[in-house]
Amino acid sequence: MKPASMNIVILGLSITSSWGNGHATTFRGFVRELAARGHQVLFLERDVPWYASSRDLPNPGYCDTQLYASLDDLKSRFTEQVREADLVIVGSYVPEGVPVGQWVIKTAQGIKAFYDIDTPVTLAKLERKDYEYLHPDLISQYDLYLSFTGGPTLDLLEQKYGSPKAKPLYCSFDPELYFPDPQELKWDLGYLGTYSDDRQPPLEKLMLEAARQWPKGKFVVAGPQYPATIQWPTNTQYIHHLPPAEHRAFYNSQRFTQNITRADMIKAGYSPSVRLFEAAACGTPIISDYWDGLDSVFDFETEILVSYSAQDTLRFLRDISESERNAIGEKARQKVLNQHTAAHRALEVEQYVQEISGKLNLPTTKASSMV
Repeated sequence: MKPASMNIVILGLSITSSWGNGHATTFRGFVRELAARGHQVLFLERDVPWYASSRDLPNPGYCDTQLYASLDDLKSRFTEQVREADLVIVGSYVPEGVPVGQWVIKTAQGIKAFYDIDTPVTLAKLERKDYEYLHPDLISQYDLYLSFTGGPTLDLLEQKYGSPKAKPLYCSFDPELYFPDPQELKWDLGYLGTYSDDRQPPLEKLMLEAARQWPKGKFVVAGPQYPATIQWPTNTQYIHHLPPAEHRAFYNSQRFTQNITRADMIKAGYSPSVRLFEAAACGTPIISDYWDGLDSVFDFETEILVSYSAQDTLRFLRDISESERNAIGEKARQKVLNQHTAAHRALEVEQYVQEISGKLNLPTTKASSMV
């Protein structure tokens, strides 16, 4: 049965500006789908100059978005809303996230959750005693820890840090933006991603070396910040900037797409990236590096191809028939449509709240009466 409508307050890094962060697009899809399911959402965002100058969605139509200037401003204007909400969610990288979290835990009478869109980074920071936005003592006080990373990390959060309930809340994609869109096939293999020191070696190993060994193949890399010193293979095109509006056409112009994973995500495992879901949604077969838990997201061979070397990559590119290629892409597309849209994430949060609402000594709120 669908639960009663909840009043939800979210304190997140940003929903108004996607400049330089991946949080805004995640929150937009998530909040939009919460609203579509009948929940009332108040999104509270710290007003900072670097987002103020580049707000691409200043007033989302599916929630009440309010900016606050400081911690004192937050407390003076929104204490009642936080106190009365059925669910309050504090996101990772919220400015002054520790005192914000302490205030929420002290004030809110409903369910209190931490939404970690950066789980491997967060855990590495805690190990270094870097408490920029989360302190270990807070983890046990949040009723629910929503994590972009699943698998053993959830056990770590519960057993080492004392979270009462740690649950996966993976990233998601918007099926209205990512879908098969027939394009001229310009490249055999493409990669979309900002340069990073830890991703470049596997990109060289799995993709660029394959390009050098197959001069007839056509390859492309798109993303900013690649050093001018990189020597691209002659059959590899480099696109410095590809705006999000062009991502769908980019994926649909490739026979296969390459996935490369950040080192901290590989270490944690069970951390699918939004690029995986977006490419799959376009029906473009994915050739990925390996990480623990990848097979919990996609079935190997039938939904995703895993490469350990340039030779593996070339075998996929040259030996897989067109019918098999299309079948792999379509199976991956069906998987993400069935499990990884923003609507699925909203439903998962509802389920998690239902699981814990009866176990908490809550006042009489919609959350505590959900069935």
